[in-house]
Amino acid sequence: CQTTASKDIKTAQKTSGKSLAKAANDNTLLWEISGKDLASPSYLFGTMHILCADDAKLSTNMKQVVEDSKQVYFEIDMDNMTELMGAMKFLRMNDGAKISDLLTPEEYDRVKTYFEKNKSKLPFTMMNRFKPYFVSSLIGEQLMSCGETNGMEAVIMQEAKPYKKEILGLETTEFQASIFDSIPYKKQAKDLVAYIDSVDHYRGVTEEMVKVYLQQDLGKLDKLMQQSDAGMGEYMDLMLYDRNRRWVKQMPEIMNGGSILFAVGAGHLPGDQGVIKLLKKSGYTVRPLKN
Repeated sequence: CQTTASKDIKTAQKTSGKSLAKAANDNTLLWEISGKDLASPSYLFGTMHILCADDAKLSTNMKQVVEDSKQVYFEIDMDNMTELMGAMKFLRMNDGAKISDLLTPEEYDRVKTYFEKNKSKLPFTMMNRFKPYFVSSLIGEQLMSCGETNGMEAVIMQEAKPYKKEILGLETTEFQASIFDSIPYKKQAKDLVAYIDSVDHYRGVTEEMVKVYLQQDLGKLDKLMQQSDAGMGEYMDLMLYDRNRRWVKQMPEIMNGGSILFAVGAGHLPGDQGVIKLLKKSGYTVRPLKN
């Protein structure tokens, strides 16, 4: 996402105070929210949770946004270690369920073999009790074609640190983990097997997704989201759209406190039920910024 926007920023600053350069089109991950009764603009940025470290960089405009914002809101509070460490208990299936109980011995063996071969950060014995869709999400990092990975959230936090910006979350880890309780564990486990059995296909989808993210093409990203997660398609309302609506309900009150940067997964931004469209429907002006 790195661009050389400094000239554009200087030009924009000369002509309109401290306003940031507008994007030439909608191909951007960075958006300004203004209008209604907001005293100062807030910002919306689409993140990707895992990227090759060399690709996880901030543009000049985005660095300016971090500096100008009073607070940074991620999906969850990434700066709260108690919250993050507490996630472990919420990631476990209820009632002592295990992945091994949800699959045939042959299916379970395929899953176990995959994780043993691919050196996961967590021992598979521990994963056996985790909600299978969370286990599926761990495969994503292994599909990246680079040694070192990083997430845009971590890069934003690093940028915000010298300014002592307050980091907050729109959701709790408990809420995020509870979403997986609304989807039958058996279905999740079967989807995990399907994901592993088609891992080469999903590697291609992941590479395409990263490419589209770096091109900042939200329209294409929206289409790709539908095919990126094995079996999750029928739960898009639960995983994506319901959460978008929740966030947009919270945002007005948060933005009344000053300039805020909201940095959430880029897949939440586009489409008729995306955060951009929902904010516009709520009466805000949402304009693309150069990134």
